[in-house]
Amino acid sequence: MKKDVKAIYLNPNVDVELRVADLLSQMTIDEKIAQIGSVYLKTDLFEKGKLSYSKMKKFLKNGIGHISRIIGNPGIEPKTAAQIANKIQEFLVNETRLKIPAIIHEECLAGIMGLRFTAFPQAIGLSSSWNPDLINKIAGVIRVQMRSIGAHQGLSPVVDVLRDPRWGRTEETYGEDPYLTSCLGLAYVRGLQGDNLKNGVIATLKHFGGHSFSEGGRNLAPVNVGLRTFREEFLFPFEAIVKEGKVKSVMNSYCEVDGIPAAVSKELLTDLLREEWGFDGIVVSDYSSVIMLNNFHHVAKDEKSAGCLALKAGIDIELPNTHCFNKIKEALEEGAISERIIDLAVSRVLKIKFLLGLFENPYVDVKGVSKVCDPNENRVLAREAAQQSIILLKNDGVLPLKKNIKTLAVIGPNADSTRNLFGDYHYTAHLARYNVEDSVRVVSILNGIKNKVSSKTKVYFAKGCELDSYDKNGFKEAIDIARKADAIILAIGERSGLFGYGISGEGCDRTNLNLPGVQEELLKEIIAVGKPVIVVLINGRPITSKFMVENADAILEAWYPGEEGGNAIADVIFGDYNPGGKLTVTFPLEIGQIPIHYRRKPSSYRNYIGVETKPAFPFGHGLSYAKFEYSNLEIKPKQASPDGKIEISFVVKNEGKIKGDEVVQLYISDEVGSVTRPVKELKGFKRITLKPKEKKKIIFNLDCEELAFYDKNMELIIEEGSFKVEIGSSSEDIRLKGTFYVTGTRKISKRSVFFTTSI
Repeated sequence: MKKDVKAIYLNPNVDVELRVADLLSQMTIDEKIAQIGSVYLKTDLFEKGKLSYSKMKKFLKNGIGHISRIIGNPGIEPKTAAQIANKIQEFLVNETRLKIPAIIHEECLAGIMGLRFTAFPQAIGLSSSWNPDLINKIAGVIRVQMRSIGAHQGLSPVVDVLRDPRWGRTEETYGEDPYLTSCLGLAYVRGLQGDNLKNGVIATLKHFGGHSFSEGGRNLAPVNVGLRTFREEFLFPFEAIVKEGKVKSVMNSYCEVDGIPAAVSKELLTDLLREEWGFDGIVVSDYSSVIMLNNFHHVAKDEKSAGCLALKAGIDIELPNTHCFNKIKEALEEGAISERIIDLAVSRVLKIKFLLGLFENPYVDVKGVSKVCDPNENRVLAREAAQQSIILLKNDGVLPLKKNIKTLAVIGPNADSTRNLFGDYHYTAHLARYNVEDSVRVVSILNGIKNKVSSKTKVYFAKGCELDSYDKNGFKEAIDIARKADAIILAIGERSGLFGYGISGEGCDRTNLNLPGVQEELLKEIIAVGKPVIVVLINGRPITSKFMVENADAILEAWYPGEEGGNAIADVIFGDYNPGGKLTVTFPLEIGQIPIHYRRKPSSYRNYIGVETKPAFPFGHGLSYAKFEYSNLEIKPKQASPDGKIEISFVVKNEGKIKGDEVVQLYISDEVGSVTRPVKELKGFKRITLKPKEKKKIIFNLDCEELAFYDKNMELIIEEGSFKVEIGSSSEDIRLKGTFYVTGTRKISKRSVFFTTSI
């Protein structure tokens, strides 16, 4: 250690705040600016395909805040990623003056976005499980895997509340409901961060905020939303998870709200996030969103101005590499920014590094990496997650099929594809432009079916058509095998990817929700054969096909189910698993119904000429091979003060002949409000498993604070009045109804209650 560096901040027994202050006091301005910057591995630190010492000397000489994605690059094996991480940290510890390790971040929406790591179902699929415990367990697996390769921060979860499914990133969300999104996002954050950050991974809430309600469903487009709706719907998951989950990172969105890009919004990133909600972590920029203030939004005249605006607003780290923050020193010298603002951001970054234990333990054990990549227990979990995510949208009695069926035709562009089972932040789909291999062993739908049926069953296969082609040359082969079969499984839908390499995914927005290409025509030809047809949808957003809804014998929504998707789909088709997934996004019947979601206001329910506002499939919908009956609703007390609680209980019984899962849903309606309220709001849910004839009593404990909304003065308030209780199997399949009354009005200065507990 050089003589001019004191060792107080290197002492793990010293309070973190004192360590931060001590280290900050010894830093030059160049060292400070380095800590709020980042480098992208392959563009900044690689030379001829390998980590370059000379490039590290150039870009890391003063230290660095973040290293952007090591394994999230094509072709880098887990062991290699761990070795690269160690070499970078070794350089920073041994060859920089202050010996400050870097935070290494990766993408991990549905598993680490890297070679060989478990690929769980895409986020929209995970949400369809309605199972926070499952998501928490998956995030815990991701945490262990991330730490094994030296990564400390995951750029997940996405807690954007969906409003327009034309948006390509629909698949990355947990759906359309702010309450459900909050619960599932919180479960993910707790699983990823763990009980102790020294062994945990920083979770990152994104995209803050309103990103999912972009104009016309176009990615990055302006968001046109009122302040009340903005707070109650789009910001609610961020607020809930910041306060309940103590999340340590938030990422700004690319979008503008009412003319203000999020990256320059002090009102959003500082006043609301930090001062009102008490957030104490770091705000990282979405990739290139700082420079986009200059070249996209045109609110900054140059990169230096963009950097100053973002830093003043509250962004602490520029990702994925430093374009604008490296001009901050010049801005400081010109008086355009104060060193106090720089110090504030640097302090936050350093604090996170101390909390992560990076100074004491910057390296990883390379030998242990292979053991956690995709072991059998992870594949079992991936299959369970895929099973729970599958939704039986329709069943006219054809499912489940018998395994000894004589002949079976498996048709469709997604039937024998492994690549198409992945979402846009899975390795294979994300890096499709590089023609990468599948990241792990993947089971296609065709192979899953072949693994399931009896040895005497004849399975025919024909692709029929491509996903987005208009070539019908494959129709004849598909129709021929359909005529020979006792039943037909038709796997159709979309393909995920980025910026034109997919039909869904980031940068793949659509003007309609139809089946792409000639898939609808293939569907019509196959149904005309007159055999039972089971449609399996592999897709990232709702598909609108009135013909499919009316004419298919059964429809399974499988989303992008990940590595064990083929096995899980076969499990459901042949009855080894009873589907229990439920929709977290409304399926419109026609594209013109958008925006369509269950939380609409009363005035939003007018019909069109010849078309009702009723969707094809509502939020919360999902069938089962079992039959569930609801009874014995009790609401206690029937009257409560605004600071009281309401106990809502009922009984669910499986009247079917097979064990099954049901997702019970609690909806609350404010019958009269001082401002218009949604027709109903989800305020509780529980996924339960019941054996035949088994029954369970479900209890929801509703705190009256969960009834709060922003009144006409934008004050958070619980109003006196009558509230309707609806218990259902979906937002429209309501089984039990009741009411209670809140006897007074109460203003809430600081919201602290978000979630109904269930027993």
